[in-house]
Amino acid sequence: MSQAYLPSCCTPLSDHWPLPQTLSGVQLISTRFDPERLDADDFSRCGIAPVRGVAKRQSEYLAGRLCAREALRRLTGEGLVPAVREDRAPQWPAGLVGSISHGNGWAGALVARGEAWRGLGLDIEQVLSSVRAERLAAEILTPGELQQLQALPAEQRAWRVSLTFSLKESLFKALYPLVLRRFYFHDAELLGSQDDGRARLCLLIDLGADWPAGSELQGQFAECDGQLLSLVSIPA
Repeated sequence: MSQAYLPSCCTPLSDHWPLPQTLSGVQLISTRFDPERLDADDFSRCGIAPVRGVAKRQSEYLAGRLCAREALRRLTGEGLVPAVREDRAPQWPAGLVGSISHGNGWAGALVARGEAWRGLGLDIEQVLSSVRAERLAAEILTPGELQQLQALPAEQRAWRVSLTFSLKESLFKALYPLVLRRFYFHDAELLGSQDDGRARLCLLIDLGADWPAGSELQGQFAECDGQLLSLVSIPA
């Protein structure tokens, strides 16, 4: 089927870069999607293998893969659809790195060549309500991060918990393909975030010879369609 086909559940694909720092050689494609407009034939018309699940799961998967295929097409000239690995992560073509994220009607994918970037992790999240943030804070934040939270008013605490959650999700997506070891929220710490959207994270555990405890990684974040978008990028 034609790769140019756009299902009615998705808005036209966009190459707008919503984050504060552009990254050389990184291609980001995004779309908005509406599960209620998903058609039973959309997967076959798009030439993408279907997934099981409710309409929300199907539409976010389809939207994410459409973005990934277009990002790959713009980067390499060949519009491939990333397969799904056994660990459920996207399988990018040899020599390329990338990441897909979706949430609350937005989906995006970014890709780059491996000689320029070792790892990329993209994540989008709804900002947590104050009640939910207070309930989840101890699961997401280290003792040091929790201590920094105490002086903030409730709304700012919820935003900080949401940001930390998203950045750590992005960190996992960027690092896991390199280390092939699962690690968790308390295994990394957000060292700081700036008003200009820059952030720094630090590993608290060893993840192999290249990634000992104390390793610092760079992140960035922005508001995107009313949600919190974050990216962790690891240069080659």
